[in-house]
Order: sequence, then C-alpha cells, then structure tokens
Amino acid sequence: MIKLIPASEHHNARVGDWLDSRYLFSFADYYDPANVQFGPLRAFNHEWIKGHNGFPQHPHAEMEVVTVVMDGELTHKDSLHNEVVLKAGDVQRMTSGTGFTHSETNDTDNDTELLQLWFLPNKRGLAPSYEHMNVDFLDAKDKLVPVVTGQKVLENVPFINSNSTVYYGHVSQGGGIDFKTFKIRKTLVYVLSGSMLINNVETDRNDQVRLENQDIVSLHGNAEATFILVDVPATEVNY
Repeated sequence: MIKLIPASEHHNARVGDWLDSRYLFSFADYYDPANVQFGPLRAFNHEWIKGHNGFPQHPHAEMEVVTVVMDGELTHKDSLHNEVVLKAGDVQRMTSGTGFTHSETNDTDNDTELLQLWFLPNKRGLAPSYEHMNVDFLDAKDKLVPVVTGQKVLENVPFINSNSTVYYGHVSQGGGIDFKTFKIRKTLVYVLSGSMLINNVETDRNDQVRLENQDIVSLHGNAEATFILVDVPATEVNY
C-alpha cells in the first residue's frame, strides 16, 4: 500500500496570531477516526511559533514526545528541573511515562519552526526522563541521518522507548536514496522542501506518503529536496 496525502489535506490549526500548526494526524480539536495513528506514531505536527510566545506548563503521560528544532530557538522547562534552550539542529526526547509537566516557549524576537512527534511507548509505567542532543542533521547531503531512535545499535542519537526511528533526509536534484525496509514495518515520508518521487509517487513540499508492505522505499529528487522519514513497526502497540 502506498498512500499520498497532499499538503492541502492536512489540518491547519492557528492559535491567535502566535501559533501556526499543520497536523498530520488527529490532534487537539481535529479528529478523524480514519487518521488517528500509524503504528505507534500517534502525532506528527509541523509548527511555527512567533517570538515571545509558546505553550505554558502542561502535563503529559504515557507518551514518547520528540521535538526536532528546524529553525530558531525553543526554551524547555519541566518538572524534572531541566531548563534548556534548544536551537536549530537540536532534538529532544521526553519520556512522560507516569506523568510530568513541561513548557515550551520561543523567548526570541524571531519565529521558531519545529516538528513534534508523539510515539506510544513499548511499555507503560516508565519513569519520566528527558534527553536532548545536537544531532547536526541540517547540513546532510544525499543521505539519511537518524535524529531519534529506539534501536540501541544507533549511537549518538536520542533514545525513545519505541521500536521506531526518525530520519532527516536530503536528496539532490536527480539524486536518490533507497531505504531498505521490511513487510513487517511501515514508513511515513513527509516532504519538508522541494519535490520528490517516493516509490514513483510524485510529491511536493509538505506532502506526505505512507507506505506499507514494501521492501524498498525509493527516494528520488525531482528537485533538491529535504524530508523526514519515520520507520515504525506495522503492528499497533499492544500492552
């Protein structure tokens, strides 16, 4: 199965004049029973936060929350006493587990662009924990760079409690990457910029493609393109 979801079909949410979000899955006030999750991937939001705005302290539980900063800065504060300023190229992982609270604010004069992905954990009742790292992925050329993973064989990458991996990718115009997968896995590709062929499906900026029952995901640049690839197990989380 290969399913193209064009950018025009994503749910766009605005909060006042300070937050612009694109939801790839049901989230907040948007609910589509046919679009709740993809394997353990429960949320994928592309967000822009205006300067001197953000999310006040709020709770999470039983979720692996991943934030990837694409541009600008994001200040994170949480009930575990972490206080961190994340910058472009930084990735943070929050295991909310039995419950914790945090805030995310843009304390600068400029916009902040980020991606936030939520994964159902592979085990309930985990102790809350936090990790962040500069993964230095934004300068990648014609390759995939893992930015967060549940595979312990991948080093120098934040670890999530989910059998999933998120990659940042780049292809030059005319260039290509083959991502080897298995029929017991699913793949989601979200185009950040440019245009691509994904297993011969034409895509443009902010389109997504969901693939199942594949052996190879072929990524070809019609023009120079950047993208996020999410590799997840095909079976739903079952505690």
